[in-house]
Amino acid sequence: MGVEADGPLGDLLAGAAEARLEPMDTPADFDGALRPYQRRGAAWLRFLGRLGLGAVLADDMGLGKTVQLLAVLTEERSGGPAPGPTLLVCPVSLVGNWVREAARFAPGLRVHAHHGPGRPHGNALARTVGACDLVVATYGVVTRDAEELAALPWHRVVCDEAQAIKNPSTDQARAVRGLEADCRIALTGTPVENNLGELWSIMEFANPGLLGPRAAFLRGAARIERGEGEEAERAAGALKRATGPFILRRLKTDRSIIQDLPDKNEFRTWCTLTPEQASLYKAAVEEMTRRLDETDGIQRKGLVLSTMARLKQICNHPAQFLGDGSALAGRSGKLERLEAVLQEALAEGDSALCFTQYAALGDRLAPYLSARLGAPVLWLHGGTPRPRREEMVRRFQEAREPMVFLLSLKAAGTGLTLTAANHVVHIDRWWNPAVEDQATDRAFRIGQRRDVQVRKLVCTGTLEERVDAMIERKKALAERVVGTGEDWLTELSADELREVVRLAPEAVAR
Repeated sequence: MGVEADGPLGDLLAGAAEARLEPMDTPADFDGALRPYQRRGAAWLRFLGRLGLGAVLADDMGLGKTVQLLAVLTEERSGGPAPGPTLLVCPVSLVGNWVREAARFAPGLRVHAHHGPGRPHGNALARTVGACDLVVATYGVVTRDAEELAALPWHRVVCDEAQAIKNPSTDQARAVRGLEADCRIALTGTPVENNLGELWSIMEFANPGLLGPRAAFLRGAARIERGEGEEAERAAGALKRATGPFILRRLKTDRSIIQDLPDKNEFRTWCTLTPEQASLYKAAVEEMTRRLDETDGIQRKGLVLSTMARLKQICNHPAQFLGDGSALAGRSGKLERLEAVLQEALAEGDSALCFTQYAALGDRLAPYLSARLGAPVLWLHGGTPRPRREEMVRRFQEAREPMVFLLSLKAAGTGLTLTAANHVVHIDRWWNPAVEDQATDRAFRIGQRRDVQVRKLVCTGTLEERVDAMIERKKALAERVVGTGEDWLTELSADELREVVRLAPEAVAR
């Protein structure tokens, strides 16, 4: 038996809502001009909200998810009494950014940052929230204050960087799902980072029950993730039809969306190992091979993962693997290539971002590169205090001389605008391409005026090249599903493992 619907609901169910909605005019009290796709996005958020439905705004990083939400809030307030406060939940690193962006684009909004040891509780919290249009809180605060916040009358709850709730069993995911509101919005540039189960978790926040029980959903998702074929295509089509009306995703590379963003050019930059690196690499592989047949279960997984970590460090630099504080110069093919790339960029008057997942390596590289390149090298990592972090960003963005910004991949993956750089170098590979893309988008976003050159350093003939090839094959599956972290590597057979980590003759510089 079929169901027919017309009007706004019919547009929604037909997947035509975004195309048929009248773009929202830029509100009179909004201090800025919305781009055409932002006007359509804001209208879509408003449309679903009026129907009491949740939305996942999954625009590419840098397309302005923040301003689209602020425009909706501004219009609500300018149209008369606001329907109630909006609670926005975000990572701690983005609290200041939301407060500043609200002050810049929507100065008429009453904003409260619910954060820190002095935050109000009890009646004081209720009075504060009642006098606000937008309350900004961290995932940690929402988890700790879950009972208090759940008792308040929210009109809207928004999760920024909603991949933070991709694991539905965590305390913070449960806490945000427990907040009652008229509508919910998830903001994320990566609705699927590792597997389709993450999409279920985000959608369960936005529209509870839409995708059914998690166990049943995961059984269907497994058919998609196993590969191609008619069964996988049918399952993927059914999932797309179920979620399509509630997910809006636009890409910066789509010229029908944005015409004035320059190109992004991605390259593999191939590196060879020095004889010292090759010797260490061979020894690590031989040790793993010797122990592989002696272990099973959790011990086998631990052996494989520890070996992967050792090989990645050896590919970076022997000193990182040895941890002995020894000299850096002349011992790593990858470091030699990094220096050459950065020297060329600086000689052209360009600035560069360099990402590494290893803080210990960054500690060594920052002073080394500064001395070798004769240019400032800033270093931002997870332990950098917020005031220092903001000062470094300001200095980099306003600098008149070219410089290098070295960043920890996880610490700098969100919340930073670094458009002064038009070169991005990934020193070591994070096996989740969505995380790498988030980091790249610190430079490739609105405000960038030059083409961005993105280089991923890969040691040829090693683990890095083979896993890079595996990732490329997996990226096309369900929006870059590549497995959960590196765990999928531990499920390979012994022969497959040996093939993945073996050292090819072409790996060593001669």
